[in-house]
Amino acid sequence: MNIVLVGFMGTGKSAVGRGLARRLKRPFLDLDERIAREAGRAIPEIFALEGEAGFRKRESKAVEWASGLKEHVVATGGGVMLEEANVERLKKSGILICLSARPDVIVRRTLNRLPSRPLLSGADPKGRVEELLKLRAPFYAQADVAIDTSDRSLEQVVAEVLREIEKWKLERRSLSST
Repeated sequence: MNIVLVGFMGTGKSAVGRGLARRLKRPFLDLDERIAREAGRAIPEIFALEGEAGFRKRESKAVEWASGLKEHVVATGGGVMLEEANVERLKKSGILICLSARPDVIVRRTLNRLPSRPLLSGADPKGRVEELLKLRAPFYAQADVAIDTSDRSLEQVVAEVLREIEKWKLERRSLSST
């Protein structure tokens, strides 16, 4: 079973994923890093040259590949849940954990990296974050578990993810025995 972290940019998917992988002694995969490596260019360059549609096509291909892995911790890009096929593949491969944070926290966490965040370019990053969060809320709601990372340390979030995984496993066992 894979542990798949989904959610908006700046919610801690990569940092939490690395922490979980260390704790569980599992391989860690950052899908955005894989996409960039395979494309031979950074994510903002992919967006600039291929547009969001081109990036999403690459992302779906990476999801298809990652869904075949076993016992990995996978951090996805913020928009991976927008494609129904991605959600289906990722759910079949394991548990989907949506990390969230308040818009002000997201802006603070991403502020020094705004040039590498093509979807937040513009005069009002916080307004853009709020707009995108509202649009994506129904997609993120498809995750098995949701955890707010706003006011928690990395260690606290990792511990919460581990507790939620155990609860999820118990629920699945009890459902399968009925």
